[in-house]
Amino acid sequence: MAEAAKDLSTEKVTLDNLDPEEVKARIMAKYPPKVARKRSKQFVINKVGEDGKTPVINANVRTVPGLMGQRGCCYAGCKGVVLGPTRDIINITHGPIGCGFYSWLTRRNQTDPESTPDGHNFMTYCFSTDMQDEEIIFGGEKKLKQAIQEAYDNFKPKAIAVFSTCPVGLIGDDVHSVCREMKEKLGINIFGFSCEGYKGVSQSAGHHIANNGIFKHVVGLDDTIKEGKYRINLLGEYNIGGDAFEIERIFDKCGITQVAAYSGNSSIDAFANSHTADLNCIMCHRSINYVAEMMETKFGVPWIKVNFIGAEATAKSLRKIAQYFGEQELIDKVEEVIAEELPEVEAACAEVRPRTEGKRAMLFVGGSRAHHYQELFGELGMKTLSAGYEFGHRDDYEGRKVLPDIKVDADSRNIEELTIEKDPERFNPRISEERKAELENSGFEFNDYDGMMPEMPDGAMVIDDLSQWETDQLIKIFKPDLFCAGIKEKYTVQKHGIPLKQLHSYDYGGPYAGFKGAINFYHEIDRMVNSRVWEYMKAPWDKNPELAATYACD
Repeated sequence: MAEAAKDLSTEKVTLDNLDPEEVKARIMAKYPPKVARKRSKQFVINKVGEDGKTPVINANVRTVPGLMGQRGCCYAGCKGVVLGPTRDIINITHGPIGCGFYSWLTRRNQTDPESTPDGHNFMTYCFSTDMQDEEIIFGGEKKLKQAIQEAYDNFKPKAIAVFSTCPVGLIGDDVHSVCREMKEKLGINIFGFSCEGYKGVSQSAGHHIANNGIFKHVVGLDDTIKEGKYRINLLGEYNIGGDAFEIERIFDKCGITQVAAYSGNSSIDAFANSHTADLNCIMCHRSINYVAEMMETKFGVPWIKVNFIGAEATAKSLRKIAQYFGEQELIDKVEEVIAEELPEVEAACAEVRPRTEGKRAMLFVGGSRAHHYQELFGELGMKTLSAGYEFGHRDDYEGRKVLPDIKVDADSRNIEELTIEKDPERFNPRISEERKAELENSGFEFNDYDGMMPEMPDGAMVIDDLSQWETDQLIKIFKPDLFCAGIKEKYTVQKHGIPLKQLHSYDYGGPYAGFKGAINFYHEIDRMVNSRVWEYMKAPWDKNPELAATYACD
């Protein structure tokens, strides 16, 4: 053990020269026994069996009090992630101003207001009821009505959404009755979300609540069929750094019509019309799968999992969409676009890869990003030592095959489960059973997600809800070349002399999706992992702590 400790302090360590089980044991040993037992189930050493099975990981459970995790709250998931990128809905935070300000443009969602006739874009504003002590004591419903009225008078929006924060749930304001009253008074769509921050165990609860609210109050309000032969929705793409713009460019080039995006560069009109699409394509499985499942049950729109992070993943997803529609015209066009786009990507990769080959990364990001971005690092010849989600569930790690085995706990029961039935008039299966069976027999997957762990190598460390102390220990042990996380972790990681790439908001980079996004990512990572600035993070006296002096006697 002493020899291992010496190695860890003097050289970079890889999973090839250190037993990951030993690393896990060293970290768990610092916790009290009860905490160690719980964390041990969330800290898994990956091993993929011949049948594709992986170890069971404990996920979507409460963070141990006292541990500083990466997670956000229910309100952040509902307002900040799912509804925040929608440009023409006024999103009012009912609560103290701090909650509204914190969720205001923190994810760098981009939008194009000129793509809709009214040109509305309310994302640049921060709307809040700014609850004070008086409202906490006597109730804030009156102030909420005033805020809705003021927002309507000033901006004349098509819709207003209201988001409850922690104090609202504690004092019992009925935001839903207020929304119904103001909807009747103003004649526009007004709806509320009971997304108090303390609900659920992470922002994942807010995603679920947002999906339910959008489906109940918006989806299906407009039955107009858009022009376009191959109509799809893109779900779980939030246009961070302009990702959605690049994906839309590729769709347009292929002749694929995007009816709606949830929620990057989105509008309420697109949500209302989204049930008319012929296929739902899911990027971030965790944040949006609920809408896809409900849309299939009610309207007959099937869904598939896609990934537009990475050039090869983008090509694979385009081919999957073309295979679903099954028309040679689209299949040929997709191949033509891929052939046009890939040479530039391959040239950029060939230039950068000699400098990134063998570099090591760790990824701890929400949604599917900790999974998807491993594709891009693989294209650069980089190795992922460890990865995990902030708010993932077991199916995000192990695949949806484990869903029947997941026990619904008390936290999940706090979130409304909608009972969805076939729409008697508008239910329309987009694909026949015969065609579906034919596709599935060829290996095509509907309604499925294999999860992150089956695609990770044996021995990789998969860690759910990583704590700050565990982050420090992993960095000290492995000294990775790059750490990927969010803004909360950025500066503590960089103090170790390790570059951190934000994959929630991309710092000031992007887009990283699609073909052009891959090129941007290659150059960005090359710049980060090969910059000499990280060598200067330690002061000279930390590197050479000798003291030299001359002493004189009195």
